[in-house]
Amino acid sequence: MRAARLIKMVLLLQSRPSMTAAELAEELEVSERTVTRDAQALSEAGVPVYADRGRAGGYRLVGGYRTRLTGLHRGEAEALFLSGVPGALREMGLEDAASAARLKVSAALLPSLRDASRTAAQRFHLDAPNWFKEPKTPALLPAVADAVWDDRRISARYRRGEEEVSRELEPYGLVLKAGVWYLCARVAGGASFRVYRIDRFTAVEPGVERFEREPEFDLPAFWEERAEQFARSILRARVVVRLSPEGVRRLPYALDSLSAREALAEAGAPDGDGWVTVDLPVESEEVAHTQLTALGPEAEVLAPEGLRRRFSADAARLARLYRPEGGA
Repeated sequence: MRAARLIKMVLLLQSRPSMTAAELAEELEVSERTVTRDAQALSEAGVPVYADRGRAGGYRLVGGYRTRLTGLHRGEAEALFLSGVPGALREMGLEDAASAARLKVSAALLPSLRDASRTAAQRFHLDAPNWFKEPKTPALLPAVADAVWDDRRISARYRRGEEEVSRELEPYGLVLKAGVWYLCARVAGGASFRVYRIDRFTAVEPGVERFEREPEFDLPAFWEERAEQFARSILRARVVVRLSPEGVRRLPYALDSLSAREALAEAGAPDGDGWVTVDLPVESEEVAHTQLTALGPEAEVLAPEGLRRRFSADAARLARLYRPEGGA
């Protein structure tokens, strides 16, 4: 523990011109007295740590001293490539590894480049969850993430509807989509890959056995294909809608954008009023009612008849609500 702290202290001093005892204590999560003792230990070990006295004083390395302790181990190197998504790192339990990797990279850079991580962080930030949703980290995510890193099989229990099922899984990859974590995995001994929501796991037990990962497996390509299949699989009903020019513009924001654009591309020419009739795939009449309501008077439902009647009833209610005072 102390050896790791001493190494980190050297790397910190190597990446900056000087640091006060308070700054080092905060970075190392120790007291200022411990910083003083560690600096003395480093000096005795031959590391030229110099202490400047006074209010503006601090600790620095003398004579451009450079340590060779900048080599990344595998876990730090892998975490470094995820350092642009700090929330995801924290949820998977990789924050410390990423922090160590960034520090080692910073120490290896030229002095003129050592503020690169700070300037980048000031200019770019990824906020993955949707608006108005409080993200919840699945309790079993770190265990699943460890198994993914190690190519280790897991025994898992998973909620499927009202029942729980048990599976032996080969966990290939994790995906964070709109604040929700998914596992892409293959059932042990099987050939096909499936997708599991991490928050539906009720138990995960890492196994001793490792699996042989298929080198051809491409996580981004697999996810893109499955996401498109899922989006299309839930569109089981169809509605016919007549849209104004404004309704055409707003349709991709009210429904699934890909399906909306495909339907618009297949639509015929506008009628004499400039309105376009489209045949839309939707999840259900209930969902279509909610989605198309957002278009207001820019859309007229033509079919199915039941959905048209619902919008007719909505229009009548709105007319009563907004009827001028004293009107008939």
